[in-house]
Amino acid sequence: MPSLPPTARPPSWSRPPILLLLVVLFALAAGIGMREPSPPDEPRFALAAQTMVDSGDWLVPRRGREAYAEKPPVFMWMQAASWTLVRDWRVAFLLPSLLAALATLALVHGAAGRLWSRRHAPWAAGALFVCLQFGLQAKRAQIDMVLVALTTLSLCALLRYLLEGRERRWLALGMFAAGLGTVTKGVGFLPVLVLLPWLWVRWRRRSPVKPADHVAGDALAAGAGFVAGAAVWLAPLGLALLRNPDPALQAYAHELLFRQTGTRYLNAWHHVQPPWYYAQTIATLWLPGVLLLPWLLPAWWRRLRRGDPRYILLLGWAALVLLFFSLSPGKREVYVLPALPAACLAAAPLLPALLRRSGVRWVLCGWLLLAGALLLGASASGLADAAWAARLGESRGMAAPDMRVLLWALGGLGAAAWGLAVALRGRRIALALLLFTSLVWATYGLVLAPALDASSSGRALMHEVVTRIGADGELGAIAWREQHLLQVERPMAEFGFRQPLHLQWRDALAWVGQAPERRWLWLPEDALGPCVDRAHAQHLGRASRQEWWLVPGTAIDPLCDALPFAPAGN
Repeated sequence: MPSLPPTARPPSWSRPPILLLLVVLFALAAGIGMREPSPPDEPRFALAAQTMVDSGDWLVPRRGREAYAEKPPVFMWMQAASWTLVRDWRVAFLLPSLLAALATLALVHGAAGRLWSRRHAPWAAGALFVCLQFGLQAKRAQIDMVLVALTTLSLCALLRYLLEGRERRWLALGMFAAGLGTVTKGVGFLPVLVLLPWLWVRWRRRSPVKPADHVAGDALAAGAGFVAGAAVWLAPLGLALLRNPDPALQAYAHELLFRQTGTRYLNAWHHVQPPWYYAQTIATLWLPGVLLLPWLLPAWWRRLRRGDPRYILLLGWAALVLLFFSLSPGKREVYVLPALPAACLAAAPLLPALLRRSGVRWVLCGWLLLAGALLLGASASGLADAAWAARLGESRGMAAPDMRVLLWALGGLGAAAWGLAVALRGRRIALALLLFTSLVWATYGLVLAPALDASSSGRALMHEVVTRIGADGELGAIAWREQHLLQVERPMAEFGFRQPLHLQWRDALAWVGQAPERRWLWLPEDALGPCVDRAHAQHLGRASRQEWWLVPGTAIDPLCDALPFAPAGN
């Protein structure tokens, strides 16, 4: 394939406006260190990372006494490594996502500068930043933001290889990032799919076939890069499997490499959704960018018909990502996030002209006004109806002062949305969107997340538990959640996370029976069963969508039979 003409290849990095850098950095970093990990995924990763640091075993992540085999340990390594640098878990558990988000924006900015022009680079990065899903993941300590950084790095390197002179170092870098992404989360190989639209372009242009030795050299560079990336985790795991015949390690490797990858994709057992699920994801979580699709789609189609390889590779790859995830029965909205940077890169050269259209400006202004109205409405409803706000706060375990802070913050955001829509309407609407998005994520980090922290992280509940059992009490847990083990302020006996309930009860009865006067069990209501004298149990309230109880050892029958909890056939 012929490379891009020199005029289409600006420097790899163009300096974005310093204001853009400062605003984005402030918005994404705001609030880091002000909250604890919260469900659904953050506590299990932070718990595994803490266990790595405490035990010194970084090979197999653990959730309590059990190996955690649902995800590779690379993200947890990043969190544990962050702790070794900052020595503060409140900062360390969020630091990988923050750095990955900033890296993704930098990669998109640099790639847009090379694909289009220096002036289009801030448009690409700004378009990515204002989309809701990007900010949501940047502020969460989940694997997906790191995955997106790796897939974006891989895609940008492969695009540079395919479109600009075919230098093997970019091929090797792209494949290395894909390999590392694969052992970070199984779908990290997705950037390699960009070779399919590239092959179609070559076929359409009847490009000459390269000599066999050159093809062999490319294949070697690609294979070596991917293997090197995957070896970051697979190499130490393989060595451990060769040296250690422990059946538990063998079972961990089998569960992670087979059931949690291939089986999870082909025959998902949870998060089952219809094939069109991602249409609604894009229609909501890619706001406000998705509002421009009525103008972008015809413009993209015209450029695809002209055979521009940049659009074919970017949009073709994004479509393949959507198709790949749509074919699996198991779907989560975050799965399609890797396609968003590619879509923003494809939109970047069109955005300056689109923002000169009055229809586009009115649509985006309408989005700001609607968002402001919803925020103001929610705030006014809660502040005007104290009983409704109290019930809502109680359902989330929030104290009344925290609830009022949250409602006032929502009102402030709504007022800001309206003010920006009025003050920066017209040609400056893009600046209004960027400033509003920055305010949203800064407010989330500085106000909303801290207000929800005590209840959502389990910190308040575990503090109450420890207070009730006293200084001499020993605590054991049945059917616990990761955030609870993470937030408990003293050692807590646990009897397995995935272990069947009747086996947890068997071990718990033996543990309590050794010192019933000072040992307590903490468990949800649906795990109480026939072994507990409820008259002497203490109801703690509702958290994590369950009612929780604290039971003194003297209220537990040591001769109780836990078989009612056993699955049928046991």
